[in-house]
Amino acid sequence: MTEKQDAAPPAITPKTPAPRPDAPAGPGPVPAPAAISATGATPTGPGSTGAVPAPASAPRPVDEHDNEHLDEEDYAPRKVRLTLSRIDPWSVMKMSFLLSIAIGIMIVVAAFVFWYALNDLGVFTSIDETIRKIVGTESELDILQYVERDRVVSLAMIIAVVDVVLMTALSTIGAFLYNVVAALVGGVHMTLTDD
Repeated sequence: MTEKQDAAPPAITPKTPAPRPDAPAGPGPVPAPAAISATGATPTGPGSTGAVPAPASAPRPVDEHDNEHLDEEDYAPRKVRLTLSRIDPWSVMKMSFLLSIAIGIMIVVAAFVFWYALNDLGVFTSIDETIRKIVGTESELDILQYVERDRVVSLAMIIAVVDVVLMTALSTIGAFLYNVVAALVGGVHMTLTDD
């Protein structure tokens, strides 16, 4: 009984941990496991150094006044000062030609509609009767001959053709004159906004 109590306990030998699959081969101590990052994942792989990354800084609380200031900057209308220094005469001629054709068509259609409206209302007949009362029935003046439909439409077409020629020529000449004057005085200054 006494001999068993006096006997020293057997020495415990530490067990060496088994090598991990990702550990480098060869003799030597097993490297310490990589430090756990702030997110809880351990960096692994050949490029990992095992250093603990610095914790991300907490975001600054957003103030309502900052949002209002940003909104005012985002939606504030911008102003740009520009100078119209030159006008292309070729583009002016094309635009004025097409616009004058459109205006000429409007003149012809308006004359046709206007004549039909006045004729249905009997305006031409009333004017002719009034003139005959003033001048006399023996007068050879016949207003109805001058206000016939064909004559009115023909006159409107002549006016439309003259309008096309004059408007195109005057607009092109005006563009040339503007370029000459703008070269001397600097052109027209404009302030544009995106509002």
